Amino acid sequence: MRQTIFAIIFFAFLFPVMGQEGFYDVGKIQEIRIIMHEKNWKHMLDSVFTSSLGNDRLDCDILINGQLLKNVGIRYKGFSSVDVKDVKNPFNIDLAYSRNNNNYKGYTSLRLGNVNYDPSFIREALSYEIARKYMPASHANFAHVYVNDTLLGLYSNVEAVNAEFLTGYFSGNGNSFIKGSPATLEYPFGQNANLANTHGTDSTAYQPFYALESDYGWSDLYHFIAVLNQDPDSISQVLNVDRALWMHAFNYALLNLDSYIGYSQNYYMYKDNNGIFQMIPWDMNMSFGSFRHSDGSTHFNGLTIPQTKQLNPLGLIDFAVSPRPLVTKLLKNDTLRRMFLAHMRTIVEENLSNNEYFTRGQLIQAVIDSSVNEDTNKFYSYEYFHENLLNTVGSSGSANEFPGIRDLVEARVNYLDTLPGIRGAPVIGWHRHDPEVPVKGQQAWFTVQATGTSRVFLGFRFRSADAFTKIPMEDDGNHHDSIAGDGIYGASLLLTGPVIQYYFYAENDSAGIFSPERAEYQFFSLQPMIVVGDVVLNEFHTGSGIETWIELLNTSSEPLNLGGMKLSDDPASPAKWEIQDTVIPPKKYLLIYPGENIKAGTTASSITLPTSRGTLRLSNASGLAVDSASYGLQVAGKSTGRYPNGTGAMTFMLPTKGSYNTSGTTPGTGFLLYPNPAREVVNIEIMDHSGPVSVTIINSLGKPVLENTTLYNTSLVQPVAQPVDISTLGSGLYMIRVGCNGAVTTQKLVIY
Repeated sequence: MRQTIFAIIFFAFLFPVMGQEGFYDVGKIQEIRIIMHEKNWKHMLDSVFTSSLGNDRLDCDILINGQLLKNVGIRYKGFSSVDVKDVKNPFNIDLAYSRNNNNYKGYTSLRLGNVNYDPSFIREALSYEIARKYMPASHANFAHVYVNDTLLGLYSNVEAVNAEFLTGYFSGNGNSFIKGSPATLEYPFGQNANLANTHGTDSTAYQPFYALESDYGWSDLYHFIAVLNQDPDSISQVLNVDRALWMHAFNYALLNLDSYIGYSQNYYMYKDNNGIFQMIPWDMNMSFGSFRHSDGSTHFNGLTIPQTKQLNPLGLIDFAVSPRPLVTKLLKNDTLRRMFLAHMRTIVEENLSNNEYFTRGQLIQAVIDSSVNEDTNKFYSYEYFHENLLNTVGSSGSANEFPGIRDLVEARVNYLDTLPGIRGAPVIGWHRHDPEVPVKGQQAWFTVQATGTSRVFLGFRFRSADAFTKIPMEDDGNHHDSIAGDGIYGASLLLTGPVIQYYFYAENDSAGIFSPERAEYQFFSLQPMIVVGDVVLNEFHTGSGIETWIELLNTSSEPLNLGGMKLSDDPASPAKWEIQDTVIPPKKYLLIYPGENIKAGTTASSITLPTSRGTLRLSNASGLAVDSASYGLQVAGKSTGRYPNGTGAMTFMLPTKGSYNTSGTTPGTGFLLYPNPAREVVNIEIMDHSGPVSVTIINSLGKPVLENTTLYNTSLVQPVAQPVDISTLGSGLYMIRVGCNGAVTTQKLVIY
């Protein structure tokens, strides 16, 4: 059964120049050297921060791991983390501030945190690492930060949520993009960026509470707020509801209250190409209970550590100090509330109750241990650094008392384990589909075993960019589900895309469960049989004594696995070479070389195509032809490929191995002549027609000096190169005339 779990992380190939596992590898400390041109740079940055020009920047240069970037823009980052009396303040650095092409490994922004609310140093990096399992979220690690060769200390280094980030996750960045970031934070009773419609009908009243990160988007935000507050049953038309549930579940599980929960801030909203807003979490430096100023509910004026450990994730439904519609409007729906609790259970079981968080925390601390010890500007002692992973440190009973991460998590897990909706979930067992390898356009049945449930749903989509649709599954004996009431549920789908991505959800009156449990962010993926138009033979290069390769192009919008497909240059043996399990990203290329990408046991080493005439054939796993390409005599230094790229007829071209075919060299009418001037041999390229092709060379006196006629026995229109021996002709100007199918074309030829 070809059945694979794909996560949205599979879109990593959309980051062609990004290096998350390099620049944001949590196992590596980066080196960032800021070069300020003004001697009083600190005073100038302080002044920009304290003035009304808080988003202005100073010009500076920067060295990132030895790479110099000039004329970047710098300012302080955030609000509560900045204190002009401190040496170690956080930085927001725009690498493309003055030079649009300035970037480091594809990144154009730096977000450097001073770690002033975390004695353990690991809250931010660890929290982002956990969040990325369930939703689009930044990468984070650490950097040694210098200004004019003076080490300021060890900083957190967090990937910015910007155009590069959006392109990587959502295949574009040009739509409405909004940050929940009030210009002036109001607490504890302030509205802030709570997405409520309490500011009335004057749109300008909402603008102080949100930051517009795109060129437009206010009207989209107002529409979203209106639907959320006035028509919540239609919210899925403007919001990825599951993504919002994951964000809430994460914030409550890890007690990340400096978020939508507490003061209604620190999140992004991006409207994807389907018109659906996607929620993106931000600013996790005070997770694991470091922020306790408000829970937005009954503890609106602050929480003690014991109260934080037992914070009710459903508390906002009963009381909110100011409206929290993104929580309350969703969780008042019985099914969405069970889904939310199911997501919390997954986060707890995969990261907290199994002590994975503690193992990862120890490993991260081991990487930065000596750097923390040597940081003379850190806000807490080296002893606190070690102690806080385990136990509470700081001023007892104050906001500067920081919960021990292990102590907090163990108490949190015990509390959540008693919460209705966490336990008592159904059990989802095996699942299957029929047929095992369906064909696009065919109806397929999906069945799943589920016990302890009263309702089962199948979530599905046919493109990665689409929203999931959910349909009920039945246990009535009429939906390929065996017999009625046996705990086997079935539903059918008409497969209309190159893939189907799907998951199952089951619930009873108290709890729900997903399969896979990280759905909708992860899902099962079924690829129907590849058919004509999905993959094409796009270009190849072959000949005696030269490199041979075949280029395939995935023309679809989805990654395709070519495992089981066949290649052949022999019509009598269409399954000559079998391609091994190999995934081609959408709109990307796969190069096949002799002995590579070919399943063991086939004649891999024999992929050397004839240099005269031949036909390549690509077949799917069932043996049906997906594409074929006939070709004529090959020419050294040229390949044969489709022009226009992916769709056109085969023609000669300069090789574009593994990339877009930009031009063909054989004209559709007439002929191509090269080299010109020539000495020993001149080549004539012409589209191959049935019937004779005549070549006549005429000297400057109008006398034919060479005549040649060749008969091509094919009705296919394919490019053919014909070498003509001119070694017996003297130097001078000639005319060369080519006749084919009643058409005659003439060009000048210089022989030297």
